[in-house]
Amino acid sequence: MQEEKRIVKRKAADSVFSDLFGDPKYLFKLYQALHPEDEEATVDSITDATITNVLINGIYNDLGFIVSDRLLILVEAQSTWTENIIIRLLMYLTKIYRKRFSEQKVNLYSSKKAKLPEPEFYVIYTGDRKDIPEEISLSDSFYDNKSIAVDLKVKILCGDKADIVGEYVSFVKVLKEQVRLYGRSEKAIRETIKICKESDVLKEYLERKESEVVGIMDLTFDNDDFIRWAEESMIAEATEEATKKATEEGLARGMAQGMAQGMAQGM
Repeated sequence: MQEEKRIVKRKAADSVFSDLFGDPKYLFKLYQALHPEDEEATVDSITDATITNVLINGIYNDLGFIVSDRLLILVEAQSTWTENIIIRLLMYLTKIYRKRFSEQKVNLYSSKKAKLPEPEFYVIYTGDRKDIPEEISLSDSFYDNKSIAVDLKVKILCGDKADIVGEYVSFVKVLKEQVRLYGRSEKAIRETIKICKESDVLKEYLERKESEVVGIMDLTFDNDDFIRWAEESMIAEATEEATKKATEEGLARGMAQGMAQGMAQGM
C-alpha cells in the first residue's frame, strides 16, 4: 500500500514536459536545439541525470542530462517568472554532483583531481511576460552585478525558434487558452491535443502517446488541486495554532495579573 501511494504521488508530480523529454528521441532533439553545431553527438551519448524523488515535497528538478561525459545540462520549464530559479539550479547542481561522486566513488580528499562535466543552465519560459532577458545570473540578480566567488548564468528560452523548444512552448500556450475556455477539464485537454496535432505541434508525440498524455495532464490537474488544498490546510492549522497560543498566553497573563493584584491587596 505504501509503495502504491509513492507511485501515485510521483506520477501526479510528472508533467508533459518530463514525459516528452524523458523519451531519448525528444531529449536528443532538445540537445540539438541547444547545440546545433554539435554533429558528433548521438542519442546514445546522452544519459539522464534528472533528480527524482517519490515524495511531492522532496527535491527534484525538471530535467538534467549528461552529454558524452563532458556536458551537464539542466533545463527547467517555468510559466511564472522568478529569478529564484537561479538558486534552485545551484541546489540541483550540487545534488547532482554529490550523487555522481558517490556513484563513481570519487574521494574528494585525495590528491587526484575529480573530473566534472561542464554545467549549462536553461529555463524554458512559457509565461506571458514580454520583458524577459536572454540571460540571468546570480551576480546580476542578487549582488548588483558584483564580481562574486561563485556565479551561475542561466539562458532563457522563450520558444521563438522552429524547434522542439518552440513546439513545447506553443503546446503550453494552446493548453492555457483551452483551460481559459473550458476550465481544468478533460475537454480542455482533448481540445489542446486536437489543435496541436492539426497545427503540427508535437504532432508525432501526441499521436503516439495521446492516451498517456491525457492521463498525465489529468493527474497534474488533480495534483495542483491537492497542493492548493495542502497549502490551505497548513495555513488553517498555523492560524489555529497561533490563535490557541495567543489565547493560552492571554489566560496566563490574566492569571498572573490576578495573582499579583491579590497579593497586593493582601499586603
